[in-house]
Amino acid sequence: MTHPAPRLRNPGTAAILSLLAPGLGQIYNGTFLRGIIWLIITPGFWIGTGGLLGWPFHLIAAYTAYRYAKHHPLR
Repeated sequence: MTHPAPRLRNPGTAAILSLLAPGLGQIYNGTFLRGIIWLIITPGFWIGTGGLLGWPFHLIAAYTAYRYAKHHPLR
């Protein structure tokens, strides 16, 4: 009996998903709780600061999704 090959996470896909909506890249990586937190926190900063702190948190979400996928490539 053969086991299926493990699927690889694509860091670029994770980053792009989080650029589209912060948290989607984390969910793609399988870290659902992190994804939900980013989905809640980032819009809060967009709205609460009039957009001033939205971009940094948006980019941080994408970077952390990219980095996680790069360091944890297997699903």
